Amino acid sequence: MSEIYPPAEDSYLMFETLKKEIPILIEKNPDLKFIEVGCGSGVNIKAAKKAGIKIDNIIGCDINNESINHCRNLGFKVILSDLFKNIKGKFDLIIFNPPYLPLDKNEPKSSRIATTGGRKGNEIIIKFLKQARNFLTRGGKIFLITSSLSPNINFNKLGYKAREIANKKMFFEKLSLWECLKI
Repeated sequence: MSEIYPPAEDSYLMFETLKKEIPILIEKNPDLKFIEVGCGSGVNIKAAKKAGIKIDNIIGCDINNESINHCRNLGFKVILSDLFKNIKGKFDLIIFNPPYLPLDKNEPKSSRIATTGGRKGNEIIIKFLKQARNFLTRGGKIFLITSSLSPNINFNKLGYKAREIANKKMFFEKLSLWECLKI
């Protein structure tokens, strides 16, 4: 399998948002249930714990066995799963820093699993959003990262009300962090 996706600008955009948003969510729901789809290096499940979510309420999942083993060694419950395939239960906060780039045939196949979101770049995100609604509690939220290098997502068509809550502009793209609520 591939190496663990190292934290980069997108990971830190999510990290900073979690530090601000989780304490507000915990005030409303001290028993907040949290899952990170594609937990990678574990930087954001660690942020969730540090921000106050009970460790027993934190789950991570990934399709990379190296990520699973790494995050388990950090003390978290982590499940081998392609998106929600092996996940049970409902969550108040679902986060996903997906592979969001369009297919680049020059990129090594070993790194594509962490970066390529499909031919256009948004196919995995659309698949995730279609599945995620079945795992979101009433009033629950999704935090999701997208890139300007991939086509825009029609959140309404997928049954979500979404708003950009953070972004990071770089010389070649804009990363956006979306808060999504079921309609």
